[in-house]
Amino acid sequence: MRFPSAARLGAGVALAAMMVAVPSLAQAQQRPGAPPKPLERQLDKPPEPPAKLPSVKADRARGLDFLFEALKAAPDEASAKHVEARIWAQWLATPSETAQLLMARAKVATDAKQLDVALELLDAVVTLRPDYTEAWNRRATIYYLKDDYERALRDLEQVLAREPRHFGALAGLGMIMRELGDDKRALDAFRKALAINPHLDKIPDLVKTLSEKVEGRDI
Repeated sequence: MRFPSAARLGAGVALAAMMVAVPSLAQAQQRPGAPPKPLERQLDKPPEPPAKLPSVKADRARGLDFLFEALKAAPDEASAKHVEARIWAQWLATPSETAQLLMARAKVATDAKQLDVALELLDAVVTLRPDYTEAWNRRATIYYLKDDYERALRDLEQVLAREPRHFGALAGLGMIMRELGDDKRALDAFRKALAINPHLDKIPDLVKTLSEKVEGRDI
């Protein structure tokens, strides 16, 4: 029997704490006459992989640990984006041709704003391969785009339990918490995402804005 690592246990505990207030907040948003969302979106959706991804064959021997170290040590933006693409390629890789096909079709449906179609396809992937982390992450994004934050958070919990270093999921968690008005937990999630990937687009600006709001300006 394998026990979860301390890192995964820590991530699960932290995420569970973040989710305590979610049901009541989500219900408040659904009530007629509820106040508007506390803050406008600055990102359309959480970080996602680039259109073209490199082959993962060269990275399999070294694995994700090597790539995450390379991401932190990247000397410039171009180098960081190259390493980031290799990480996304690893996350998206699956031995199931059926899952690959369904994921590709879900991407096409998402790009075409056919969110219900994309959701049905991703439901099928999660059912087929519940161990496939990126299917949970993609479905969380769809739920986010549909303003279904409670289900999005449940899927992000699945992602981070499997891969605590998933900077896309952490950024998505921060975006949801910010829209729910929980700036402190949003800031915490964004900071964790940046600690893993310092080259995320727009997240540093959100961290700066939220830091000033939550912690105040330095005197």
